[in-house]
Amino acid sequence: MRLVIIGAGFAGMYAALSAARLRDIRGVTPEELEIALVSPEPTLVVRPRLYEPNPETLTASLLELFNATDVVYVQGRAETVDANSRTVGIATREGGRKSLSYDRLVVASGSRLFRPNIPGLAEHSFSVDSLDDALALDKHVHGLAGRPATNGRDTVVVVGGGFTGIEAATEIPARLRRILGNDVQTRVIIVDRNNVIAPDMGPDSRPVIDDALRKLGVETRLGVGVASLDKSGITLSSGEHIGTETVIWAAGIRAAPLNEQITAERDNSGRLLVDRDLRVPGVPGVFATGDAARAACDDEGNFALMSCQHATRMGAFAGNNAAAELLGVPTKPYHQKAYVTCLDLGEAGALFTRGWERKVEMVGEVAKKTKREINTVWIYPPKAERAAALASADPERVTDL
Repeated sequence: MRLVIIGAGFAGMYAALSAARLRDIRGVTPEELEIALVSPEPTLVVRPRLYEPNPETLTASLLELFNATDVVYVQGRAETVDANSRTVGIATREGGRKSLSYDRLVVASGSRLFRPNIPGLAEHSFSVDSLDDALALDKHVHGLAGRPATNGRDTVVVVGGGFTGIEAATEIPARLRRILGNDVQTRVIIVDRNNVIAPDMGPDSRPVIDDALRKLGVETRLGVGVASLDKSGITLSSGEHIGTETVIWAAGIRAAPLNEQITAERDNSGRLLVDRDLRVPGVPGVFATGDAARAACDDEGNFALMSCQHATRMGAFAGNNAAAELLGVPTKPYHQKAYVTCLDLGEAGALFTRGWERKVEMVGEVAKKTKREINTVWIYPPKAERAAALASADPERVTDL
């Protein structure tokens, strides 16, 4: 039997570990149940941290972890899924193609930044969506020091006033000063179509965020969109032109295109609709998890968000349940009632909330300490020690906050 997992992000990693955990519990050998994970690289990109400087340090190798837990790593990019023949088509790094059969499949292919067809967006913007994107932005920002202080060199526009946009915008002022010098008058502007900043964070959180932006001197342009970008800067739907050499696009994400290979219902973000066991209804043998799936967290109408907090726990349930079906044992319905947010606010500290109503629990430096711990400890892979690694993937314990 073979269980195939597509993706080495948070959901894919925990799906593999959770499946391996159940395999060990049931006394089944790796030869009897092969767990294979497909990804271009055996690396976890710590995506929630890509707004930070030094993005080249924000990865973690998974090979030793996979070897310790008898997870087979298959290098390549999954490009097709044929649910009828139960095969995954893989493009290899050398440019070839191969096919991998499965008895159960877990789609953990993640998400991508949504880039609409705006004139100049592709040519004149940066992002912190992927490691390559973050590296390109970092190189560009460092290169600003060698350019004349004209044409908006010291101005950064961040498009998107959600979680990613706020973290990128509040990090940038200190980052620019380190590169350009403390005497440079930097300017950071957040642009968002909504009439308030961070609309999903709720009324209790918003004053904290607004205060942080004021302290950092971050401006906002709300209720407007983007008309175009060019070498001179960005033009808003209001007609305002902002001269800048640095536009960071952070305006929404969509499920990875691989989801379109699976004939099933999807939501507006391209996520596959799944049942409580994270199966894709109508597609036998296929589970979806993480940013690839729209899953109910509870019976109160809350659905998992496209975040590593939900992806890790969803991954653990999906891997466990896919293996459970193959081993003939009961599955575990996914549930995740606990929900917290910890928003980095740069030199203004951070904001920690609990619950779907975003009740504020910590702010400032106290919350910043928690954010540092989350970013440097909690979200990293477990050590490559078999017992500890498998125990960390217990679906009932993952991200139990």
